Amino acid sequence: MPTDVLPRPSRTASAGAGGVPRRRTRVLALAEARWAGIALVLFLLALPLELTGAPGWTWGPLYALVYAAGGWEPALSGLRELREKVLDVDLLMIVAALGAASIGQVMDGALLIVIFATSGALEALATARTQDAVRGLLDLAPATASRITAGGEESVATGDLVVGDVIRIRPGERVGADGRVLDGASEVDQATITGEPLPVAKEPGDEVFAGTLNGTGTLKVAVERDASESVIARIVAMTEEAARTKAPTQLFIEKVEQRYSLGMVAATLAVFLVPLAFGDDVTGSLLRAMTFMIVASPCAVVLATMPPLLSAMANAGRHGVLVKSAVVMERLGQTDAVALDKTGTLTEGTPRVTGIHPLPGSGLTEDTLLALAAATEHPSEHPLARAVVNAAQERGLPLPPASEFTSAPGTGVTATVDGHRISAGSPARLLRGTAAPEADQATAVAAALEETGHTAVLVLRDGRPVGVLGIADRIRRDAAATVSSLARLTGGSPMLLTGDNPRAAARLAAEAGITDVRAGLLPQDKAAAVRELEQAGRKVLVVGDGVNDAPALAAAHIGIAMGRAGSDLALETADAVIIRDELTTVPTVVALSRATRRLVVQNLVIAGVFISALVVWDLVGHLPLPLGVLGHEGSTVIVGLNGLRLQRESAWHRAADRSRAASPTTVRPATEID
Repeated sequence: MPTDVLPRPSRTASAGAGGVPRRRTRVLALAEARWAGIALVLFLLALPLELTGAPGWTWGPLYALVYAAGGWEPALSGLRELREKVLDVDLLMIVAALGAASIGQVMDGALLIVIFATSGALEALATARTQDAVRGLLDLAPATASRITAGGEESVATGDLVVGDVIRIRPGERVGADGRVLDGASEVDQATITGEPLPVAKEPGDEVFAGTLNGTGTLKVAVERDASESVIARIVAMTEEAARTKAPTQLFIEKVEQRYSLGMVAATLAVFLVPLAFGDDVTGSLLRAMTFMIVASPCAVVLATMPPLLSAMANAGRHGVLVKSAVVMERLGQTDAVALDKTGTLTEGTPRVTGIHPLPGSGLTEDTLLALAAATEHPSEHPLARAVVNAAQERGLPLPPASEFTSAPGTGVTATVDGHRISAGSPARLLRGTAAPEADQATAVAAALEETGHTAVLVLRDGRPVGVLGIADRIRRDAAATVSSLARLTGGSPMLLTGDNPRAAARLAAEAGITDVRAGLLPQDKAAAVRELEQAGRKVLVVGDGVNDAPALAAAHIGIAMGRAGSDLALETADAVIIRDELTTVPTVVALSRATRRLVVQNLVIAGVFISALVVWDLVGHLPLPLGVLGHEGSTVIVGLNGLRLQRESAWHRAADRSRAASPTTVRPATEID
């Protein structure tokens, strides 16, 4: 049996009769989780009683309650499917569990009930939480907006805004609709849309997006898209659509289950009826058929896959990687192409001062220039201002007192420091109309910084340029090593997908060792790039952290979110989350998944050999029922213990070593079409 079909499909998202998705609400998901929890607790109470030789009346009723609590929902669901002429493996497992109980193997059946009830509950909760996160994204857009009319202003619901309306965005407000600036200047934090780490200056003619956060200026914006067509609404729609594209795989799994289920039922009936036709007694035929039901049941196959996968998930969790399901754990090892976000993924996500450049003739040292700039920026809440102040604090520089602070959105800040009027901000804005002889020097330094992807902050003293600060989002220390490991593991160079400007993206890509760079992308562009690779037959792993990464995470074969600064939607959409924000765990968990898949294959061979031998024995000979149960249970124990090996600490370290020393197969660009 192929490993792709081993994990049990989600009852919450699989297609039933007619292909209509059976969606669970959060209430139903929580109810299913409660029943699974009750079944597990009852099982854990009954098991030690049975193993210690307690009377049957002490543990028998507990096992009966396990069957009822964990089995009623899949049994009812299976019967409904049966009425639609669909036989799923849930009902088959209930029958097998009852069959085990009927011949005295009550614990075996109860264990099977607990495994399936627990996995179904976890999948239901994951699906409900993801749906909630997608719907919650729409809350980024404000409920109301200030619409400008001929008689003044009125507050209206953002859903009522139409193309052509003019709205006013005040300082600190979220933008209510996609549109274009008519009047005003400000800086807008649009990381939720583009992933850019720094607020973007907006002037008349610039585009703004619903859900983004306005800075300190006031903007007058002409609405260009209805609420249903806004970028933020399209992110929601694309995320849901991309998630639904995984349904064909689930349908394929169900088809395999159908064949197995029907085949097993038909075989069991044949084992019972054929001997009767040749004169065998009813009791003997029934005993043979029941033995066949036990030895042919997929309990060993289930345990052949789940213990390795769950052990690997637990091991990954101890090392800061939350893998959301066994299916994800298996799919990670199939990755053969990787797409990485920039801000917050390959970078730390926080701007830092990277260079301090006093101009010749200014008479200032680096420390003096930085102290003046930090004193001026200290009252500001702008991310660039915080970066300057943090840099001065890291150097232990005392900041002189500042007074008469003013801020000009999109331009910079000004204050009086040590009797001088100090300004810090955009070189282009501050030098506009300036005839100071140092202007050319300052322009050249700023241009050089910007060419290398840095943001330049000009410092003026009494109107004359005295220095330039370079600020950039710093690359993670482990970024280059991670990129190299992923390239060796997958045989393909990772791709960089970012909403940031091309120069900043190219600079970071060069540091990380990435050659395929896609910059200036909106969320739909990222998702389109991933779909292009998927349509070419590649199994794409996407690593990101922002709301703008959610469609790409959902469209990918596997999506991993950086957990420390990741948005709620990215964390819910992703299949796995890097909790400790350690990028090197990405190639390690891929290597661990590949080790897990190898162990699954080993277990399948063991389970298959046992089941085949017992079935053949039962069909062509006379397999005693106790021996059949012993062989069935023996195979279950063997594959279970074999799978638990992946819980060891050494399994993670071996995976880390493999990710660093993966065989350097020919590395191809991620965009190459096979």
